[in-house]
Amino acid sequence: MMVGVVAMPAGVSGFPPPAPFGPRPSDKEGAAQRLRRNRAVATGLLAGMGVVYGATFLVQAPGFAILLVRATAEASVVGGLADWFAVTALFRHPLGLPIPHTAIIPSNKDRIARALGRFIERNFLTREALLRKLRDIHVGRRLAEWLSTPETASLVTDTAVAALPPLVRSLSHQDLQEFFQRTVGEQLQQTDLAPILGRIIRLLSASGEADELFERAADVAMDWIEDNRQRIDELVAEHSRWWIPTAINRRVANAIVTGLMEILEGLQEPENEARQKFREALNGFVDELLTSPERQAEVSAAKNRILGHPDVQAWLNTVWKDASQAALDDLTRPDSRTRAALFQTVTLIGGALATDPALQRYVDRAVEHLAARLIAWRGEIGGFIAEVVRGWDAQTLSERLEFVVGSDLQYIRMNGTIVGGLAGALIFIVTRILAES
Repeated sequence: MMVGVVAMPAGVSGFPPPAPFGPRPSDKEGAAQRLRRNRAVATGLLAGMGVVYGATFLVQAPGFAILLVRATAEASVVGGLADWFAVTALFRHPLGLPIPHTAIIPSNKDRIARALGRFIERNFLTREALLRKLRDIHVGRRLAEWLSTPETASLVTDTAVAALPPLVRSLSHQDLQEFFQRTVGEQLQQTDLAPILGRIIRLLSASGEADELFERAADVAMDWIEDNRQRIDELVAEHSRWWIPTAINRRVANAIVTGLMEILEGLQEPENEARQKFREALNGFVDELLTSPERQAEVSAAKNRILGHPDVQAWLNTVWKDASQAALDDLTRPDSRTRAALFQTVTLIGGALATDPALQRYVDRAVEHLAARLIAWRGEIGGFIAEVVRGWDAQTLSERLEFVVGSDLQYIRMNGTIVGGLAGALIFIVTRILAES
């Protein structure tokens, strides 16, 4: 009756890792009840057939019907015992006896691990199978549907907010800060800042931002002069001769202020000569930043002096600590701005993705590209799976597997008992027919 052994129940297609392996905690009680119930039914059915078989010998001069029942019960007992042995032999030695080719799973754990790794590698981690599955499920569309719901936005936000405090605290660790300072400092010291600075200035100049900055500087200068007219009068008086009248000093100061204001107002005119010279000087400075090795060396030296200055290092550390503490404080507040910003970001991303099929297709292509890159490591992935399974405890693996699939395997025992009895009855009937013919 070993035919039933290969009929593994649906859903048992792999070996999860030990920690989450088996039913979830909420399902454990139900799985245990099913296993006990099905095992009791299978054992009771087998025992019942054994009782029927023994009872037929109590009948004096049994007739055809009693003999048919005896043959049926005998075959049922044989079939049930055979399948009990087969099911038990998967997980342990029947009756604790070291019978060869029993305790199949514990004895062949390493071979199962290798076979599982190869099976996953050759049947799941192929380019055709994986990409076909990804295209069928439309990752971009499903991601859009998932992200576009308020419940998902809250879930993602809550998860991120819960993960941020430990992350921020770990980034504040002294050793990690020193590592970042060394790594980032080395990268910044090796970076040639002059061409970058030149391109930024050229971009600002071409977009008109430099002219606006120039005009803003002139406005600030004019406001400062207006706010400090009295101080200018005092400065003129301090540097004037003692015998010059105060009225003349004030007229001189007023002339100076008026002249400066006229110059600054003139600078705000786009075609002003000073503005033209400013643009020419700015363009010349940009050219030097982009082409002059001497100017680039000066900028790099200045950058390194600034980065290496102890006061700058201390200031950066203070800024980082203050920002980290502010972030931690904000995350603990019910009206956290960080949480609100995260929620809004997730909602906007979900809404944009849900209404943009082109963006969904881009996500699909990105996922397919990533999957194709991962497939190149399928040999290592299969080997990793095999190594993990080999590291499992054989006894624990057998117990957990039996806990998961054992209740379904009891149907094999029931089928063996029933099918064995039917086969026994058929054989008995055919034998009597042949004997009487």
